[in-house]
Amino acid sequence: IQTDAMASSGLFFKDGKKRIDYILVYKKSSLQVEKRSTFEKNLRAEGLMLEREPAVTNSDIMFVKIHCPWETLCKYAERMNIRMPFRKKCYYTDWRSKTMGSLQRNMRELKSWLPRNPMKLDKEALPDLEETDCYTAPFSRARIHHFTINNKDSFFSNSTRSRIVHHMLQRTKYEDGKSKMGINRLLNNGTYEAAFPPHEGSHKSRHPIKTHGAQNHRHLLYERWARWGMWYKYQPLDLIRRYFGEKIGLYFAWLGWYTGMLIPAALVGLFVFLYGLFTMDSSQVREEDGEIIRWDNKNPDTLCKEICEANETIMCPMCERNCTLQKLNESCIYAKVTHLFDNGGTVFFAIFMAIWATVFLEFWKRRRAVLTYDWDLIDWEDEEEELRPQFEAKYSQVERVNPITGKPEPFQPFPDKLSRLMVSVSGIFFMISLVLTAVFAVVVYRLVAMEQFASFKWYFIKKYWQFATSGTGVCINFMIIMSLNVVYEKVAYLLTDLEHPRTESEWENSFALKMFLFQFVNLNSSIFYIAFFLGRFAGRPGKYNKLFNRWRLEECHPSGCLIDLCLQMGVIMVLKQMWNNFMELGYPLLQNWWSRRKMKRRGQLMEHKISLPQWEKDWNLQPMNLHGLMDEYLEMVLQFGFTTIFVAAFPLAPLLALLNNIIEIRLDAYKFVTQWRRPMPARATDIGIWYGILEGIGVLAVITNAFVIAITSDYIPRFVYAYKYGPCTDQGYRQEKCLKGYVNSSLSVFDLSELGMGYSGYCRYRDYRAPPWSSTPYEFTLQFWHVLAARLAFIIVFEHLVFGIKSFIAYLIPDMPKDLCDRMRREKYLVQEMMYEAELEHLQRERKKNGKQYHHEWP
Repeated sequence: IQTDAMASSGLFFKDGKKRIDYILVYKKSSLQVEKRSTFEKNLRAEGLMLEREPAVTNSDIMFVKIHCPWETLCKYAERMNIRMPFRKKCYYTDWRSKTMGSLQRNMRELKSWLPRNPMKLDKEALPDLEETDCYTAPFSRARIHHFTINNKDSFFSNSTRSRIVHHMLQRTKYEDGKSKMGINRLLNNGTYEAAFPPHEGSHKSRHPIKTHGAQNHRHLLYERWARWGMWYKYQPLDLIRRYFGEKIGLYFAWLGWYTGMLIPAALVGLFVFLYGLFTMDSSQVREEDGEIIRWDNKNPDTLCKEICEANETIMCPMCERNCTLQKLNESCIYAKVTHLFDNGGTVFFAIFMAIWATVFLEFWKRRRAVLTYDWDLIDWEDEEEELRPQFEAKYSQVERVNPITGKPEPFQPFPDKLSRLMVSVSGIFFMISLVLTAVFAVVVYRLVAMEQFASFKWYFIKKYWQFATSGTGVCINFMIIMSLNVVYEKVAYLLTDLEHPRTESEWENSFALKMFLFQFVNLNSSIFYIAFFLGRFAGRPGKYNKLFNRWRLEECHPSGCLIDLCLQMGVIMVLKQMWNNFMELGYPLLQNWWSRRKMKRRGQLMEHKISLPQWEKDWNLQPMNLHGLMDEYLEMVLQFGFTTIFVAAFPLAPLLALLNNIIEIRLDAYKFVTQWRRPMPARATDIGIWYGILEGIGVLAVITNAFVIAITSDYIPRFVYAYKYGPCTDQGYRQEKCLKGYVNSSLSVFDLSELGMGYSGYCRYRDYRAPPWSSTPYEFTLQFWHVLAARLAFIIVFEHLVFGIKSFIAYLIPDMPKDLCDRMRREKYLVQEMMYEAELEHLQRERKKNGKQYHHEWP
């Protein structure tokens, strides 16, 4: 009865003893019978055991269960250089470690009196992961007596067994020929429908985990990691690595590290926002070039004195036909709102975030070094990858000896590679130009819509026509972004396949780079337009620049372009994160629900779900994305760009990213544990091409924030006025009185009679131009050139200062902690000593067994 129960659970063969290490799925109606039979015969010849089982819910589906015996596991573990534990770790015994040990004991006693850290998981909640507490060495059958083998069934973990079987599946032939091998080709030609390692049972249990313990590692991961109640806990990275492999473990380690590092950035950004909130009513505000200029005012009696009380200052019309003259004090509310995001802490926060990005990347390298040591990846090198089938088929007639393997393999000539690369680059530039065309279309929409909203019958829309224009423009831009993303993915596929990369990793890196470039330009092109181009080339009253000689170019609102920039970033960031979360969790949930519904309609599902074996439950789950972790990394890297590139204009971006990532970790965990089939446990030592992309974003963030502060913000015009044109010119310091008259000095004068619209008198507009009664009317004044020179000087000084600080910090922080270097050298020495001692003990036992004389020396 126990054997039947174990077999029915879906984790063992029918005999209840042989563990299932891999599952192959095929349709009985498939015509590839010969390839399948040859492939399975060769698998048996390699030492694997196979057993077929028909599906319960579909008569056309057949499952092939694969078990890898002990002898085969040992042979391939040696061939793949898999490191296995052979002795418990021991630590330093010198005086320093003894001193540290007593100090640590005292600290441990002190900590026992303190409350527990709520973010940590209790040790009792997780199983004893022996690999992290043992020295390891590459497995060898000749020295099998060195390794700690308490139980042959559990010596190789389930993920290691699955990796060994996957390695064999990739290298087993199904026909005669060099390229006629591998499960991937059989999946592509329809011989098999799917191939995956099985989950270790159900992720749920009828009994509480606190009283009855975990049924399996999947159940433990769900209870201690994937549940929403664990949102504030640290992730059990060792357990994630053991169940899903090092590659997925490193992704969640990086995501957790990034989320933790967002906490100080979010707090500082929130402080800058609150600083703007508390100083909103104590800021002196003025008008210039469509933007409100603010300066901190310590006197609360002068509430927005220069703008909120400017009831006699008339501003020139903002559009061509339907706009009316407005008073400057009507922009008081917008000025206060803008002050929330653009205040005295903006420059500090921009420098802080540039340094934060460097610290984040440098400390991640240290964290990665610790993980690769703990996970035995220090000496691991990626094995020579097999060629892609498409590469072999294309270049099978041209061969060259591989310098690594010494075997002849297909070769891509350099002229062919260069021509294909040029075509691919041309395709990338074409798609980027398509993005810019879409942005231009949105600009045209804004020019057309602002005239319509300005003449709207509804008074609210008519009064706030600029806000309505910006809001609808953002929504239309977001829909275009999401639509183009679908096109980009297909184009990136085509361009990457056109290049014919040699291996899968080369294909993934090329595809990831294209997707990043496409989506980065798609998301940020409209933001760059608003930050640096909107309102900059509109011209002046009486001589406005027009698009196609028809539509007058858009100007910034009297409160500045920063409101448009914040609105653009906030809407795109929030909506995109909501859409990504739905596609990551909601879409698989709907698909799995629909598949269960179809089975119920057929009447093929048994009364109890428990009657379905585990392999069939896994078959009904969704497969992991074709790109693996690329989509997950891409989403986070694009978010990293949002939190750093324009953070000077939107200090709440790190806070929004932090809140999203707290949800993202549990969404991804829930998806991996409950909604996806178990992915093949792969190994990796870093996050790949994404680290270089993150460094590039960090450099771009410094440049962009320098331009935002110098051009988009009004920090520089305030600074120039205070020191050069204000009442404090001779004192050399700034106080409230130093900006007195600032608004008036930054507003130019225009004669309304020149418009020919029946107006008379004068209106004001944001610019540094001479008045109409001057000898050179409407020419740029000396103050304009002073401000321009100061802006350029600020960009140069800011960039050199921040880059210097970043380089100095990167130099100060070593890539690997010193104690880790000492532990690695110590371990290398101890491993050699222990291998020597173990070999000596083994030889002595053999001599005793054979009755030979006992010697204490090395034979």
